[in-house]
Amino acid sequence: MTKFYLITADAILMLHTFVVIFIVLGLLTIILGGILEWELARNRWFRILHLVAIAVVVVQTWLGRICPLTLLEMWLRQQAGRLTYEVSFVQYWLERLLYYDFPLWVFAIAYTLFGLAVVVSWFWVLPNQKVSHRS
Repeated sequence: MTKFYLITADAILMLHTFVVIFIVLGLLTIILGGILEWELARNRWFRILHLVAIAVVVVQTWLGRICPLTLLEMWLRQQAGRLTYEVSFVQYWLERLLYYDFPLWVFAIAYTLFGLAVVVSWFWVLPNQKVSHRS
């Protein structure tokens, strides 16, 4: 059972990583796509999903909550008898990369500014008004 918990925890970590990449590269895709006229940059479902993803991050940070994916991963690792994170996923890995422990308010401001950039991109690169249905 320990192996199951560890494999599932690693899968959650990979999912979490993909969510972070989606949020960060999503904004880059929107900005570049707006300039280069990429269809994806105006795809309504992509834009809504991207906006909701960053909104969840911003709200949970302002509420002082740790990401549910981090909590699930920590719980799974704990069930396997392994060490867990003591801080948020992003803070843990940034600390590892930068060797500096930022207070929560720094992340709250950074996420909020990023979220505002996503909102501005919504109006700068307008999403398609209609969702096309393929025949």
